[in-house]
Amino acid sequence: MKCGAATEKGFTTSVTDLDNCLVIVRNVPCFKCSECNEVIYTGDVVQQLEGIIASAKKLMQEISIIDYSKVA
Repeated sequence: MKCGAATEKGFTTSVTDLDNCLVIVRNVPCFKCSECNEVIYTGDVVQQLEGIIASAKKLMQEISIIDYSKVA
């Protein structure tokens, strides 16, 4: 963490802007700083998010809201 504080396991919402599509993924597991709320994902979660975003991009919807726990 940039601020040096401890992290806690938790969940967050990831928002990715793909120019013509906004992908919102809810309930993403993460480690969150207890002081500044900076979010860190594990490698496995990053891979899952990349796959989810790639799938949403293929659908080419203007806005996609996806629950991580239901697709990971």
